[in-house]
Amino acid sequence: MSDTDTIIVDTTTKIFQDLCDPQTVNNADDESWRQPLWTALQESGLTLTWVPDTLGGAGAELQDGFDVLRVAGSYAVPVPLAETLLAGWLLSQAGLESPLEAMTIAPVRKGDGLTINDDGTLSGTAHQVPFARDAEHIAVVARQGDAVKVVLVERSQGAVAEGRSLADEPKDDITFDGAALAAVADAPAGIDEDAVFLMGAAVRSVQMAGALQAILDVSVEYSKDRTAFGRAISKFQAVQHNLAQLAGEVSAAIAVSASAADAIRRSDGFDEHVVLEVASAKIRVGEAAGEGAAIGHQVHGAIGFTIEHILHRYSRRLWSWRDDFGSESEWAVRLGTMIAAKGGDELWPTLTAG
Repeated sequence: MSDTDTIIVDTTTKIFQDLCDPQTVNNADDESWRQPLWTALQESGLTLTWVPDTLGGAGAELQDGFDVLRVAGSYAVPVPLAETLLAGWLLSQAGLESPLEAMTIAPVRKGDGLTINDDGTLSGTAHQVPFARDAEHIAVVARQGDAVKVVLVERSQGAVAEGRSLADEPKDDITFDGAALAAVADAPAGIDEDAVFLMGAAVRSVQMAGALQAILDVSVEYSKDRTAFGRAISKFQAVQHNLAQLAGEVSAAIAVSASAADAIRRSDGFDEHVVLEVASAKIRVGEAAGEGAAIGHQVHGAIGFTIEHILHRYSRRLWSWRDDFGSESEWAVRLGTMIAAKGGDELWPTLTAG
């Protein structure tokens, strides 16, 4: 890790330690903590990590953004940081400047389509958009005939049907009916709805890996403090076995999500190798999320299910994130179809390419 990478990770960690400690947020009577947190993220440039400095952003590398999101996952950050990073990345691909306020991105589900009308307005519905109601702007991939466009639109231009994720965070449907555009540009080659889907899946994989690491850390500490029959439960072989299994799941999640992020960083586009890496990450990290959350709750026993304990801040986000930008089954079908189409003789070359 370079000195720059270390500075970015340290800065991100310090902000979350000071302003987004999971226990402090969990115990808060209101959301007065939210604005100071977002202000600190803005002032540090973290919200525009993936926006080049020529467009008013931080000008950091792709890997820096993934590092920020891994740390954010480890603090169960309940603000649209990942969505704002994704929106900034999409806008910058088309040379559009990003606003300073919170953003989100659309569409995030296969089959949702947004179109630009002949009069230059936006129409269509995007479903289950994370933090839609909290965003000031939405970065959109839209179609105008056969052309792919990148669009910036104010959230107030759409009608929001509010929904909630398993983490009790906004996950809304938003409908545009002749919405005015704040900015629009041609999407460069390779940037379309599928590119957003792949980038979003990689982002969620990295976030989940960070959350799983936090569950492991919390579970290990709890097992040292909790006593039963006169000794810490960490001394019991069954608990040790569960924690070892959890550590294995965490290691796998960190490795495969980092590999997907690195594949995106090294590639000039979202080619077949990137699809392989991202699909593998979303599948494997999703499986780890299911196993890891279950083990964490088993180690904590009944206390882990209470609203007062921070464990649910991680487990509920894991359950929500594993379905965002495609579930394990969706990615497994896509990965299997791609491998089957190439034939058995191409399996090993495909796995070792890149």
